[in-house]
Formats: sequence, C-alpha cells, structure tokens
Amino acid sequence: MGKALVIDFSISPEFEEIRARITAFMEAHVYNNEGKLIEHEGLPGELEYELQQKVKQAGLWAPNLPREWGGMGIGYVGQALANEIIGRSIIAPRLFGSAAPDAGNAELLIVAANAEQMQKYLRPLAAGEIRSCFAMTEPEVSGSDPTGLRTTAEREGKEWLINGHKWFISGAIGAAFAIVMAVTDTSAEPRRRASMIIVPADTPGFKIVRAVGVMGSGGVGGHCEIRFENCRVPLGNLLGKEGEGFRLAQARLGPGRIQHCMRWVGTAQRSFEMMCRYSLRRQSFGEPLASKQTVQNWIADSAAEINAARLMT
Repeated sequence: MGKALVIDFSISPEFEEIRARITAFMEAHVYNNEGKLIEHEGLPGELEYELQQKVKQAGLWAPNLPREWGGMGIGYVGQALANEIIGRSIIAPRLFGSAAPDAGNAELLIVAANAEQMQKYLRPLAAGEIRSCFAMTEPEVSGSDPTGLRTTAEREGKEWLINGHKWFISGAIGAAFAIVMAVTDTSAEPRRRASMIIVPADTPGFKIVRAVGVMGSGGVGGHCEIRFENCRVPLGNLLGKEGEGFRLAQARLGPGRIQHCMRWVGTAQRSFEMMCRYSLRRQSFGEPLASKQTVQNWIADSAAEINAARLMT
C-alpha cells in the first residue's frame, strides 16, 4: 500500500506573527469603535482617519499591495490570512486599506497603468487619500458578463466618447474616479471588444442616478446606478491596451475573490463565536441552550461548514 496523503495546513511563523499583530490591533482599536463608525454609515471622518494612521504606523496598511506602494507585500497566502482577521469587523477593511473596490482598482492600476496614471490615480488611492469605483456591471446584461457589455466608448478626435448604463457600482458616491469597462470595437470577437478607461467623477456626463437599495449596509459610497451621457475623456485615459478589458477584468477580479471569501470567513467565525457565547449564557427551562442536543448539533454543523470554507479558499 502507498503512503497516506498528509496535507500540512499549518501557518508559517511569519504569517502567524502578522495575524497576531492584526488581531491585537482589532482588539485595541476596532471592535470598541464599531458603534461610532456605523452611526456615521462608515463615511470618512476624523475617527476613521485617525485609525487609518495608526494602522499605517503599525505597518499593517494594505495587505494586498506591494511595499513600494505602501502596502505589506505579503503575497496571496498572507493576504488571505490577514483578510480573515480583518473581515471580523464590517468597518475594518476601510481602516486597513483593503476595502473593495479600492483594493482591486489599486492592484489593477499597478499592472496596467502608465507612469502618468500611476502618479495621478494610483498614488493617492494606495495611500487612502481618495476613493474609486469599478464600473462593469450593467442592468441590460445577465449578471456581470464582460463579453456582453453595451456601454460604448468611441474615438472622436483626441477623446473617448462614452455612452452607457451601469448599476450596482460599489463606492460610486464620493469616488474620485471610475475605471469603466466599455466596448471600443463592436466588430471584434467577444473577449477583445471591451477596454478599460479611467473616468474622473467630475467629468460632464458622468451621472450617479441613485444608490440601489440592498439588504443590510450599502457600505461607503453605496451600490449605485450610473449613466454615461456623451461623457468625454482624453484618449490617454485608456488603461492598458485597447481590447484588453476582458483580460484586465479577470486579472482584477481573481485576487479579489480570495480577499472577499476570507473576509466572509472571518465574519462567519466571529458570528460563530458570538453564537457559542450566547448558547452558554441564555437559559431555557433552567438550563443553558448549550446543553440542548439540537443546539449542539447546530453549533457542530456551523463549525464544520466554516472550517471547510476556510480550507477551500
């Protein structure tokens, strides 16, 4: 018989130390301030700015970014482990500089922006000085299918003329710019039709119609419906090469899924711990809920599901 397959799920000492530092910061500065920040719907204020500066001083800013752009430079495994802890609080991603859509946009700018775009957009975004949004999803297209987009960007002289309709664009209210995915060549094959273009939010024709209602918090900047009506930006605002929109979208969204998944694992783990504490505290017919077999089964099932999700991510 062959040897049994043994998978080592242990975490390296380096990442254990990072997790411990983030955990300590969360306990010292984040959990006790959740109520204050949620009262303001997570909008930037003096307290949020103060906590962001403390995160930077602690060397914990932007786990997803390389060190040359002010981040931690800890790779995908490190990002996953860091975001699991950060995800334990709904306000923490903003405080640690890892909130969507800014985190994904910064990563995209690092791989596709030219020198001028990096200085104008990436540098302040990576520092947390401005916010941004990513405009791909459309109401007329099934889900977020990037090959079926109807928003167009046509060349007119030295400008792109953008017309189209987007919705569920996270963080649009208050964003300094949008990275817009639009069709630039209607005759190309589906994965070469679209390009990405940077559109400053104060550009004439960039119109936020509304924040679309969602269950729970809309987060900073909401999830918005946007229209582009004869919106003109310079040809130099093209991000990457023409026709690379689909490729860049996949490059942006892939790492983001790791971060999102691990943040939700962290949220689930904190919820699980709260459930366990409540089951010990709450009395039912003279006994704690934790003594009931059905409740014990529920707790065991939840633990198994969370552990499976963590390992699959």
